[in-house]
Amino acid sequence: MFPADAPAPRTRRDRCPGALRPWKAEDGLLVRLRLIGGRLPARSLTTLAAVAREYGSGRVHVTGRANLQVRALPERDGRLTPDALRALEATGLLPSPTHELVRNVMVSPLTGLEGGRADLRPVAAALDAALCSAPHRAALPGRFLFALDDGRGDLVARACDLGLVALDDRTARLRIGDHHGPVVRLDEAADALVRLADAFLERRGDGPGAPWHVAELPLPLSAPEPPDPRLPDPAPPLPYGPLPFGGRHVHVPEEGLGRADADALAEEALAAGGELVVTPWRGVLVPGTAR
Repeated sequence: MFPADAPAPRTRRDRCPGALRPWKAEDGLLVRLRLIGGRLPARSLTTLAAVAREYGSGRVHVTGRANLQVRALPERDGRLTPDALRALEATGLLPSPTHELVRNVMVSPLTGLEGGRADLRPVAAALDAALCSAPHRAALPGRFLFALDDGRGDLVARACDLGLVALDDRTARLRIGDHHGPVVRLDEAADALVRLADAFLERRGDGPGAPWHVAELPLPLSAPEPPDPRLPDPAPPLPYGPLPFGGRHVHVPEEGLGRADADALAEEALAAGGELVVTPWRGVLVPGTAR
């Protein structure tokens, strides 16, 4: 039985969309492309904007999980037409077709660029590689989220399934559902997180009623740890506009980016190292200088 305060059990599988599992909307198919930590090569954005213009609504949308979406794409038997799928693959934003739905790794957008206690980009890359390296991890629900806070506090209060908060440049406190877990070394953090993900898969079972989230398990993955005074206070979202250390945070409206907007952002980013960062606040960070 579930504890009295546990969420109600699920009755269906999650339907979170991807490129190979699009969502059928009134205007055509919607696809979501997952970005690890929001990192987006500038040339991939220009290519995706061209795909959106040729095959879809002409706009590129950003999500609250720092991913990208394109709408109104053509359908054949519930899937993208082959030419539209090939065009999406050419963006370089679909590196693992088998595991595309589970690459849900949110990271402090400024990590490694400015501030924070540690650069979590290597941790995020190692976590992504580990998730995609094991066939059984493709069974993680499409809504299962990892959130990595580099110690600045911007994601410390963000709900997630698994994650961590950097305590310094060598250690981090794990997050496990609604609770804090043990302290781990940053160079071991990715392995610790995938072990917990594997434990979740073992406990959730299969079938349409299997939980989507760690907090929905009848028993916790590990015993909650006491509060840690080294954890940062929650920080506000990154403000839109020019940033004091260089670069700017651009708000993306609900209607998304047109090709001209996307090309202008990409051109600006190419002068600063060639990479943009999509943020969890429906924005795009354009770094000020190459790092």
